[in-house]
Amino acid sequence: MTGIEEKIRQWCAAATVEEAGERVVVVPDRDVAEVCRRLHDDAEEPMDFMRDLVAADGDGRLSVFYQLESTRTGGRVTLRTDTDGREDPFLPSVCRIWKTAEIKEREAYDFFGIRFTGHPDMRRLYLREDWAGYPLRKDYDMDSNPLNMENEENADVTEEYDLRADGTIERRENVVFRPDDFIVNIGPQHPSTHGVLRMRTSLDGEMVKKIDPILGYIHRGIEKMNESLTYPQTLALTDRLDYLSAHQSRHALCMCIEGAAGIEVSQRAQYIRTIMDELQRIDSHLLFYSCLAMDMGALTPFFYGFREREMILDIFEDTTGGRLIQNYNVIGGVQADLHPDFLRKTKEFIVHLRSIIHEYHDIFTKSVIARTRLKGVGLLSREDAISLGCTGGTGRASGWANDVRKHHPYAMYGEVDFKEITYTHGDAFDRYMVRMDEIMESCRIIEQLIDNVPEGEFRVKTKPILKLPEGVFTASVEASRGEFGVFLISRGDKTPYRLHYRSTGLPLVHAMDTVCRGGKIADLIAIGGTMDFVIPDIDR
Repeated sequence: MTGIEEKIRQWCAAATVEEAGERVVVVPDRDVAEVCRRLHDDAEEPMDFMRDLVAADGDGRLSVFYQLESTRTGGRVTLRTDTDGREDPFLPSVCRIWKTAEIKEREAYDFFGIRFTGHPDMRRLYLREDWAGYPLRKDYDMDSNPLNMENEENADVTEEYDLRADGTIERRENVVFRPDDFIVNIGPQHPSTHGVLRMRTSLDGEMVKKIDPILGYIHRGIEKMNESLTYPQTLALTDRLDYLSAHQSRHALCMCIEGAAGIEVSQRAQYIRTIMDELQRIDSHLLFYSCLAMDMGALTPFFYGFREREMILDIFEDTTGGRLIQNYNVIGGVQADLHPDFLRKTKEFIVHLRSIIHEYHDIFTKSVIARTRLKGVGLLSREDAISLGCTGGTGRASGWANDVRKHHPYAMYGEVDFKEITYTHGDAFDRYMVRMDEIMESCRIIEQLIDNVPEGEFRVKTKPILKLPEGVFTASVEASRGEFGVFLISRGDKTPYRLHYRSTGLPLVHAMDTVCRGGKIADLIAIGGTMDFVIPDIDR
């Protein structure tokens, strides 16, 4: 038993540890909020970062898993608590401990019908308010919701539930927006360049009072689809989450399945995966630069970024056959060996990018207009970044060192030297600079690997149908926008019982209210650009 597990047993005598797959500490529902609070406030190893909150349908009950991490030590622990039955299930909210739980508990309610006492906003998150049932329950009737093309009414009143001392539940109504609030809609007609979302924004003159993100316009039910797919079949859907992290997302799922199945991946495949991940990161950051500049009215930088990005897409296409969606990582390695021109073209690209990156900074970074519109705008503190779960460049711009490649190395990241880029101001300019500097660090990583790719198999043989052992299995990678996680529950079948993805963008969209509140409406699009969320990753 680990030290943190021993502490949990001291706080809660009824806690048990399940060891099927990865270790999970099971805590009764009546104790889970207090255990979470103690874990968050622990003096030696504070679990101040909630990586994810995952709901699941169990045997006659519903469950919630809490994936926690200490930003001080890097230690991790997973808790589970169960509802008392399936009819009208309630669990205590932990959104006053970790702010990110506010939106993730709404997700659990939307798909499983679990209500959280003490949560201020129990509205659906992705589905229509008039949706019948909870689609990720195992007994959900897939024919219960025929296609509805009517406009949905906004739910300006939401529900909050409180647990009374006698064990009964008190329900009351909370107001999202008052009738006299002045509200403008940002979207859903593809605001900025991030995808189809809508931000209902209340204003006091030109100042932002509140932002209420409306999601689900392109929700595809991928996690439900996974329940009927074999493990190799699930891979294709990961590329279609964050299309600018296609390699990285698929890498995480492959790692999770390989770890559960005990599949050893060759060194050659590990080198190839790492190089592809970093090319993908450069691709994403170049698009970030281009679209941010275009959002702010600067068209020339847009063409600069797409000029170099096109070279990366050509390299991808040679080896994978795809440009945006590559379908390259497979269980046991990669689908095809490197194209004969891959090494030469990649090295030439790195040399070229290093020679012209100053142009990006000359035309945009040094622009007095860009600096005025980004510096001191959209502030996010380190504490809020952690509590809201804003990983990736957004969190690192606020001084939070959270790079999975550094703190929990995988593939070849433990063998290469690179700098974790952090800034301290937490404004839009620092979020921009983190990503620009990370482009050059990705170049450093590729340069250390590109001439040392070992010979050997690019893919080990695996069974066409895999059955994983029973238990909980996880994996995470540093995707282009932050930590992308995979949470898998196996019941020993050829299909996953539950396969959940940690969206990198959901915490970023949720943080928009915190970051924009009190600022000017004119700054909202630029702030959203530097948060760098991609909606298909959220509307999974």
